[in-house]
Amino acid sequence: MTLEEASAAIASRRVSSVELTRDCLDRIKRRNPELNAFITVTVDAALGRAEEMDREIADGGLRGPLHGIPIAHKDNVSTSGVLTTSGSKIFADNVPEVDAEIVQRLEFAGAVMVGKTGLHELAYGVTSANPHYGTIRNPHDPARIPGGSSGGSAAAVADGMCFLATGTDTGGSLRIPASFCGVVGVKPTYGLVSREGIQPLGLTLDHAVPLAPTVRDAASALSWMTGHKFEIEHEPSLAGLMIGLPENFFFDNVDPDVSHAVKHAADTFIRAGAHIEHVTVPDMELLNTVGRTILLAEASAIYEPWLGQRGDFGEDILALLDQGRMLPATAYINAQRLRREMIESFHGLLQTVDLLLTPTTPMPAPRTDEAAGMRLAVTRLVRGINVIGFPALSMPCGKTEAGLPIGLQLIAAPWRDAALLNAAAGLEAALG
Repeated sequence: MTLEEASAAIASRRVSSVELTRDCLDRIKRRNPELNAFITVTVDAALGRAEEMDREIADGGLRGPLHGIPIAHKDNVSTSGVLTTSGSKIFADNVPEVDAEIVQRLEFAGAVMVGKTGLHELAYGVTSANPHYGTIRNPHDPARIPGGSSGGSAAAVADGMCFLATGTDTGGSLRIPASFCGVVGVKPTYGLVSREGIQPLGLTLDHAVPLAPTVRDAASALSWMTGHKFEIEHEPSLAGLMIGLPENFFFDNVDPDVSHAVKHAADTFIRAGAHIEHVTVPDMELLNTVGRTILLAEASAIYEPWLGQRGDFGEDILALLDQGRMLPATAYINAQRLRREMIESFHGLLQTVDLLLTPTTPMPAPRTDEAAGMRLAVTRLVRGINVIGFPALSMPCGKTEAGLPIGLQLIAAPWRDAALLNAAAGLEAALG
């Protein structure tokens, strides 16, 4: 069941919030021991909240499409009175007194929190293999990674443990798990969603984001998270859209199943009346280098106060933080200068096309025992979009012969989030 379907069932009182919440909690109880998607499950609070939402509906007080819907928050998103670890030993006892702004907004929408999802330590990695809270597993094949860092959120939504989950995206941390787990993840324009109350990693790269079963579901969540209504047309038209299909970089060294599925999506755009324009994108290797440099420096600056507690960090995170401390200030300054130049280049490109269509990840989800050392390969198609701050989403576009999800990425110009969501919803319908 999608969020939209669950919302309609609650609004018509065919099902109660308590029933939906119990179903999600029961599924968490059955599946979490294997998938490890949740760090904390808030059983009593969730059921109490669901009862409250049902009473409001009985009194004619329906708040909107998220009223009574079970959701989860990534565990670097502050929740008042509920443990918020950021997947870290450093914050193992952190119980915030105030909700993050997106938590407040979703609470106002009537959502019911069932728990906090696991993540790669400090949201700084792509595998979600966490040395402190255990390895999160992909619901399509538990021998494979769910992606990261928002691996728990993606696994929980993909497995039906909740209808929506929040996440963060600093270098692909939302779109990678969305691709590997077969759900929709939307990274809005930088700054559109408040990050107040979210543990930072890269101060000029972090985005707060929703993960959901469908594009429409994600749009509903984003509307409440931002306070701006993202209206999806009843039958979004793709006719006349100009879709840029990169000739360079994005299809280099890509798994054949992934390439085939994304190009099939391009053909679907054409059949729906859109036009495909083959384009040359700016230097993505340079943009990725800029992104890595900025993140190394910013993450190390944020965690400098805790680096005396070296034994409290996982080995991979400590290595990255140490590397960031060795970067000269000139490297960071030059990276920010190049960033501005690359933003201008992408602005120029997206004046010639409405959207860019690319794979989200070059491969389907790797096996857990293969994933070590794959950070650069896994992030290469998504990291640069955080650097420029443009809106982008990942959505399913098929499966491999082995049945693993394949994700495609759509990228739009800044503040064209509504157009991005409508085009994605139209493509989702056309793909079936």
